[in-house]
Amino acid sequence: MKDIRTHLLLVCLIFSLSGVVVAQKESSKFKKGDQAPNFTGEDQFEKPFDLSKQLKKGPVVLMFYRGYWCPYCNKQLSQMEDSLGFISEKGGSVIAVTPEKPEYIEKTIDKTDASFKIIYDKDLQIMNTYGVSYQMEEALVGKYKKKYDLDMVEINGSTQPNLPVPATYIIASDGSILYAFYDPDYTKRATVKQILENL
Repeated sequence: MKDIRTHLLLVCLIFSLSGVVVAQKESSKFKKGDQAPNFTGEDQFEKPFDLSKQLKKGPVVLMFYRGYWCPYCNKQLSQMEDSLGFISEKGGSVIAVTPEKPEYIEKTIDKTDASFKIIYDKDLQIMNTYGVSYQMEEALVGKYKKKYDLDMVEINGSTQPNLPVPATYIIASDGSILYAFYDPDYTKRATVKQILENL
């Protein structure tokens, strides 16, 4: 019974977010050939992360995801985990960025078995720099808390939570973008096949 309620909750969340995403811009701030901005942060292991240092080891698949409560995010992260061997064979690594706090990142890891680095974007600097951040409407934040028992203020640690368009960028060792996937429709994601073909 609990599993059925959880499934229904996720379905409701999927449909309730549709109106929010439509309002977002249709194109990515960055495209193939552009230089990707550097950023720093801390991963789920509380270790410092610097994109420029990571790029010295090879290309990076940079993905943005919304949270542990998003079934589309969990599916994509699980697929990336399952495909890490293929990505590593091409010399690449996967880095995920999220607005959810570390304790909720743990829930994402529990759901997806993700072993790659996940960066908590505490002040939304990374999301804002890459132009993927959008602000949730106040009414929607209240609806999540009241109807679905999801406190987005607590989950994201912000009085006015922001979510990312779930974009994916492949960044070459020289910092240039090899591939950019950006779609305001959160149900559409870069596929493993697309990533491997462009890596």
